[in-house]
Amino acid sequence: IRHMDTPPMSLTCAQCARKLGDLVAQLPVNDIEETWKEVESTAQQLANGLRVRDSPDDNHTMLGKTLLPQNLTTLLGSALNGALIPGASRTAPVFEILRVGANLCVEHDQNRGHLLEAGFPQAVVSLLEGYTDTIPEEPQMDPFPMSIAHLQVVKTAVGVLLNATLTYEPVRNRLISLEVAKTIFRLSTAIYPPAAWMRTTSNLHLPDTSPADITFDRIAESWTIRAGLSSWAGRLISELQDDVHPLFSQEVLSYLVQSLIAFTPPLLAAPPPPHFAQPSQLRTTLLNTDFDLLSESCSHLESSALDVADVRLSLARGFTFPAEHHDIPCFSAMLDFVEKGNYPPLWYVQSENGLEGGDISKKEKAFDDCKAAVIKAVVEVSGDERNLDLLWDDSDDARPGGEFVSRMIDWIRAFVSGETSGNGRDDLVICATLSLGNITRGESHSTILLSQPYDIARLLSSDALLAPSTDIKLKHGVIGLLKHLAQSSSQMPSNRAALSAAGVIQLILKSGVWDDRSDFMLEIVQVNAIGAIKHLCNNSADNACNFILESVDSQDPPSTGLSQLLALVKRSDTVAIKSEGTRIIVNLIRSLWTNERKDELLSEEELQARQQKRVKAMDALLTPACAEALAALIGRSAKHLILINEGVVASSLLSMHRDGGALVLNALTIPLPVEVTPSSTGSAPASTTASTSSETMESPVVFSPTGASTKIPSVRHALDQLVVSLKSESTPAEVRTNICAFLGQISKRGTGDGLQRLKDATRPILEELVSVHGQSMLGSAAKKVLDMWMSE
Repeated sequence: IRHMDTPPMSLTCAQCARKLGDLVAQLPVNDIEETWKEVESTAQQLANGLRVRDSPDDNHTMLGKTLLPQNLTTLLGSALNGALIPGASRTAPVFEILRVGANLCVEHDQNRGHLLEAGFPQAVVSLLEGYTDTIPEEPQMDPFPMSIAHLQVVKTAVGVLLNATLTYEPVRNRLISLEVAKTIFRLSTAIYPPAAWMRTTSNLHLPDTSPADITFDRIAESWTIRAGLSSWAGRLISELQDDVHPLFSQEVLSYLVQSLIAFTPPLLAAPPPPHFAQPSQLRTTLLNTDFDLLSESCSHLESSALDVADVRLSLARGFTFPAEHHDIPCFSAMLDFVEKGNYPPLWYVQSENGLEGGDISKKEKAFDDCKAAVIKAVVEVSGDERNLDLLWDDSDDARPGGEFVSRMIDWIRAFVSGETSGNGRDDLVICATLSLGNITRGESHSTILLSQPYDIARLLSSDALLAPSTDIKLKHGVIGLLKHLAQSSSQMPSNRAALSAAGVIQLILKSGVWDDRSDFMLEIVQVNAIGAIKHLCNNSADNACNFILESVDSQDPPSTGLSQLLALVKRSDTVAIKSEGTRIIVNLIRSLWTNERKDELLSEEELQARQQKRVKAMDALLTPACAEALAALIGRSAKHLILINEGVVASSLLSMHRDGGALVLNALTIPLPVEVTPSSTGSAPASTTASTSSETMESPVVFSPTGASTKIPSVRHALDQLVVSLKSESTPAEVRTNICAFLGQISKRGTGDGLQRLKDATRPILEELVSVHGQSMLGSAAKKVLDMWMSE
């Protein structure tokens, strides 16, 4: 006996373990109450002994190597004897057996391994599944009635799994394969529904408990165990979480949103029941447990929406068909929480234990993070293409686009009108603009948003949304949505007119997103701003003139859209910004150099004023900077023939002007900027990748006059890339024909050494095209250039 002051009946840990082995052997012939009483008392002594760690005997390591792990598994199975959960007389021995298992493997990987080999964690999972089978199928508002003894068993079972899993992969992997997270989350939510203590005390105990037994001490004990169980369950689930295995599927959604509902009125605003009317340590514990549950639920909702397609689909389906989640409107609950969820009033009760000023502000910040996580989940759901028909509903005449669209616009309108902007609710606008951007597909959707009753162009062009001082995350949502709306406007003059009338181009330019400052989100916003303006300046001379000529600020000289754009394209290191930004210049040239349809009735003076403005805008584009930007687009786009073609067509139009030929020829033959060479064909934005690419395109080739090809490491001039594209059979005939037309056009305006270089570089290829392609469109275009050169 180790300690003189221990009672005479006290056994060492080793003796207790041996005695449990003897009892296991007796059970088949002696399965009576007396035997189980001995199991209980022996296991209790052993569990208490194992609470002492680092003793000289190192009981943990010694006992792990014995039959103890196997005996624990056998005892647990015998106590259940085929039942889902232990009977009333077996809860106490099961509780002590679980305590032995939990204490045996605390911070002890060897014993975790021994228990796993003996099947103990697996048996504990079966026990918890048995309890889960006794709770209702769908979440309940009230806590599931359970005796203190059974609550202790469930909590300790969760404790076993937590201790066995911490930092130990084999148990962790086994629990993941058994889908323990779903079981535990359902069970712990039934035992501790978020904030249920605010609503009820009557449902804690089994119906046959006499009212005299339900003292406040019993109520407090029940809630203390339930809260502790919830906390351990949360820790276990977070231990099981990783980037590879999604823990939750759509069946758990109705449980995950219970916390969100609890933190949203009307439940949030309910007064506490009499037992909890005054601050106490227990009330603080319950408040903290509720908040931990909220944090975990929001985190799981976010990760599930990101990683599990079925979760995204199920949330959208449930929005339209409530039966999807046992009539619990999960997606609506998420939207309600984002809009109306708030800090619990009890956080601010002065004497609330443990919630002092600093703690409160930490909690508020963490609560705001919860909302941000749910917003990400909402945006993910809206971003799944398969949810488009579920979230966009054309059958609702009163609310075009349906309930979701209408609600998102209400959020934007409330902010713009000052109802929520004063409370800093830009998170609602971020959620609404990103979500609407995701589900606005094609002209019909854009037309609905741009028409009454929504008139979204006016809403989005509010100073509250696009002022220079506006938060970049808010600009990201607003400008992204404007890009989607503008994209659909190229075929819909009425849509473009609505966006133009709202002054969208000028507002984007004044918002400062093209300014020179570093911000990790700025690049994506800059690309979206480029996209919106690119579409609005396509086929619109008026928008092109305004972009090029109108002053954006009061600087001296004032900047214009064009000066901002050229500075951005020159300054940026990002291929997407350089290439997409240059495509605005392409659209400006196309709009100004092409005759517009005369579908407006204008007076002679108006026509004259418009023409003067147009000439002035064209002159502003006739600069080395614009010509060189187009040449760089051609030079860097070896993998993106659609961009080479756009650069060629715009340069060709530019060279039609009397001053344009020399500019364009010079831009083609001067060395390209360093960013383009060597062979820097970096990734272009997704919208430009629908092009042919081949081995030849990936390694640019420059040809000698004999037509033999030699691979060289880089394209030094835009002319080199034109030669490569013209020669390559993988370049579509249409693009090669446009290059031939461009060579012809530039020959009319260009002179000197540059023109001679161009002729020397391209003549052999043109001759080959004539001989190979004969009378075809491409062959004829090549012959036309050669004939022109012959006649000079």
